[in-house]
Amino acid sequence: MKLIVGVSGASGVVMSRTLLGTLNRAGCETHLVLTDAARRTWELETESPIDGLLSMADRVYGSHDMAALISSGSFVTDGMIILPCSMKTLAGIVSGYTDNLLLRAADVCLKENRRVVLCPREMPLGQVHLRNLLAAAELGCAVVPPMLTFYNAPQTVQEQINHVVGKVLLQFGIVSGDFVPWEG
Repeated sequence: MKLIVGVSGASGVVMSRTLLGTLNRAGCETHLVLTDAARRTWELETESPIDGLLSMADRVYGSHDMAALISSGSFVTDGMIILPCSMKTLAGIVSGYTDNLLLRAADVCLKENRRVVLCPREMPLGQVHLRNLLAAAELGCAVVPPMLTFYNAPQTVQEQINHVVGKVLLQFGIVSGDFVPWEG
């Protein structure tokens, strides 16, 4: 499987590290693009060098490289995951405003009828956010917010992140060994 991973500037950029690690273990080819705001948020929210994240992807693209492979529909992928997805990125996707590579890659996936999974990170959600999330769903995006779960008795933040990543990957038929599903 070949997936594009987009990381926008919303809080929670550290979840992208777990996503890329899980995709690596699943044998997926990954194409990573981070917005400028994602890089800044990484610096603010983590003490880890961003190079560790970048080294986990098969290919990394600059967010201003509008000639990158992932900007074209002729570069065939299985879809795209944006984790986390900022409200700015969401607004760009639903309006077709593609002023950076992350937005262009999402636009390409949608026009080519490829799966796009958005993990919106905002709280509380305002009316504009809710309208944009509905519009994204109507465009065919799967909306998988990184919400807390309790049925699997998580003890750590990492276990919560594993749950979110597991739910995201189920959208592509990938079952993560770190995901604890509901068993009734």
